[in-house]
Amino acid sequence: MASFVRGTIFLTIVIFLSKLFGFLYRMQFMRVAGEEVVGVYMTAYPAYIFFISVLQLGIPIAVAKVIAELHAKRQVGQLPSVMKTASRWSILSIFLFTPILILFIPFLAGTLLHNEGTKLTLYIALGAVPIVVFSGLIRGYLQGIAVISATAWSQMIEQLVRSMLISFALPFFVVPDNPELTAAYAMGITAIGEVISFIYLYLHYSIKKKRPKKAMEKPYPAMPLLRIAVPSAGSRLFGTFTWFLEPIVFLKALTIAGLTAAGATTLYGIISGVHVPLLLFPSFIPNALAIVLIPAVSDAVARSNRRLLNDRIGVSLRLSSIIGAYAATYFFLHGDELAMKLFHLEENRGFMKILAPIFYFYYIQSPLHSILQAVDEARPAMMNSIYGGIGKLFVMFVLASQPFIQEYGAIIAIGFGVLVTSFLHMATLRSHKMIGAGFRFFAIPYVIFIMTCIIQSYLFSKISFGFWSNSAMTIILLTILLLLTNQFKKQDFRFLRSIFSRRL
Repeated sequence: MASFVRGTIFLTIVIFLSKLFGFLYRMQFMRVAGEEVVGVYMTAYPAYIFFISVLQLGIPIAVAKVIAELHAKRQVGQLPSVMKTASRWSILSIFLFTPILILFIPFLAGTLLHNEGTKLTLYIALGAVPIVVFSGLIRGYLQGIAVISATAWSQMIEQLVRSMLISFALPFFVVPDNPELTAAYAMGITAIGEVISFIYLYLHYSIKKKRPKKAMEKPYPAMPLLRIAVPSAGSRLFGTFTWFLEPIVFLKALTIAGLTAAGATTLYGIISGVHVPLLLFPSFIPNALAIVLIPAVSDAVARSNRRLLNDRIGVSLRLSSIIGAYAATYFFLHGDELAMKLFHLEENRGFMKILAPIFYFYYIQSPLHSILQAVDEARPAMMNSIYGGIGKLFVMFVLASQPFIQEYGAIIAIGFGVLVTSFLHMATLRSHKMIGAGFRFFAIPYVIFIMTCIIQSYLFSKISFGFWSNSAMTIILLTILLLLTNQFKKQDFRFLRSIFSRRL
């Protein structure tokens, strides 16, 4: 249990820093370039992620698994040949799919995204993908030999470089009358960040890679890699494909509802580039828990230790639900004003008041998904995510295409997708015979979230001390209510203190 908590603490810090740099990048991007440029960039970004999934073919995941197995068996002589085989298949994938995607981009920009100006941004995005492919191979290798810190630092360095370039370089390239060209420059900055990350990873790879004698080195067959890569690629492709479809469905629905293509693009940029990232920022703790939970829960299942299994699941879900209560409460009461202050938005549209109560369940989603993977329920977990993604797109098109609701229909659809996936995960977990964890720790923090919002909105409405003072009052009030309802356990603090004292 101690190693579980130590691993969680380390990953929490790393993911927090990475998210912080990414958040600063988005904030500066909006301030420097404006809503229309961010709209064009964010419209093209899901396609960029989809291109990566197509060209990677799931090979980095296979590399991580195969390298880990060989490293555990001390068969280090085969590690370089695994990388050679993976590199050959990655090069083949790049040469095979890149021409197809080049020919597809004009149709994607003009017909599906309703904006010919996104072509240049999409071409630059596609040009950066081969760099990401080879970075993925190195990440897989380093993860396989348990050098996690290098991959974490590479992500932070990438985000830091992007933030600095957005702040100090992009202002010289902003073209006020051509937001499409400015968005292309921003995508170029993304590519530069990927190059710096690749260089950092390659230096670590050069130091850490095993150099066996030539006599020991044998060609590693492709089939073991492909048996892992192809199913992984299918799952990842479907996930990124639903995200790839999101701006297409969003723009199509809003143009049917009467908005111009430029107006719909700007709205998508505000929602996906400001409101959703702001809501996702506190998820660094649940995300860290999700990473650590897979080996921790798998270990408890392998030992048939039901008590340890439920302890680890209980701590993780309780902590995630408390984070959800803080995030939902704060964003419901202050989120729209915070977005305007940080991102210099021109209008308060009230999106956060709709999304915050629903996104409470997002913060428990990643730990639930990891628990399901660890207890051999990976396929139901994947299907739950698929159902949520399909449901979101369907509801988005139906509601956002109505003239009386427009973009608020898309907001409701995003929340609907979160709810479907989270509730299906809960139902799947409840059906597992080894897991006895109840879900009352979800209900109590959610009730406290509602109570805090009522108190702040009605009883304290006459006592206003400014934005930051009101924010502090919200956090203090919520903390008091959580303490009164015994959501924080004294033994948790004693346990964490003992872990830190041992580490120091």
